Amino acid sequence: NNDNNDNNDNNDNDDKDNNDENDNNNNNEKENDEEEKIPKFIRKLWPNDIPNDISLAIHKLKKKVTEIEAHLETVQPHMGAIKEYRLKQKDANAKHSIFIQISDRVNAQTTAFEELRRERLEKFMEGFNGINLKLKQIYQCLTFGGDAELELVNTLDPFDEGIVFSVRPPRKSWKVISNLSGGEKTLSSLSLVFALHHFKRNPVYVMDEIDAALDYKNVSIVGNYIREQANDAQFIVISLRNNMFDLSQRLLGIYKVNNETRSVPFLP
Repeated sequence: NNDNNDNNDNNDNDDKDNNDENDNNNNNEKENDEEEKIPKFIRKLWPNDIPNDISLAIHKLKKKVTEIEAHLETVQPHMGAIKEYRLKQKDANAKHSIFIQISDRVNAQTTAFEELRRERLEKFMEGFNGINLKLKQIYQCLTFGGDAELELVNTLDPFDEGIVFSVRPPRKSWKVISNLSGGEKTLSSLSLVFALHHFKRNPVYVMDEIDAALDYKNVSIVGNYIREQANDAQFIVISLRNNMFDLSQRLLGIYKVNNETRSVPFLP
């Protein structure tokens, strides 16, 4: 009986050894399978043994991939998405075409607007320079030696802030027209009016008591200048000065009697 028991124990040990060998073989096979699944570029980096942290990362990535694949199998595709996408794309293309057309129109209008601005600036500067030059000549003629000038407040944009009118009466310093006396303002203003007349002639001018602040000498100077310019325009001057009457080509006297206004025309 003892011999039989010993034989049975030996057989049990042999079975355990066989089972251990089978487990080792299975583990080796799993390790081989895991190694086969490891990407080639990792094998190139670690041809012998892969570090534990890298191996753990690979295991986590594989687990994540498995979860994503399982999730994708449960997700039902939205078949109407493609049709909806095509409709949206068609609508987007149509709106983009409209946008291109509007952009082209805006660009064309912007170009035309800038061309008009450029043309306006050119014409303005042409007139401004011509009037400024003529103003100097006329003011020197009326004052016998003075000087006058128009200056742009903003030379980069003449239409932004306006123009400053400065004059230098004979034997005096430069002043803005608002700081001049009554007679000096009259001569300066008339010089500008006559300069504008040379730039763009009008058929008729009406001047109301322009000589009120002038002395006898300056009335005669202004009257003679108006008479010279009357060859191509008509000047109607309202005046109370006798020397202005003497220089007129036609004279119309206005007076009032018994609350009635009467007129008397005659040749001077």
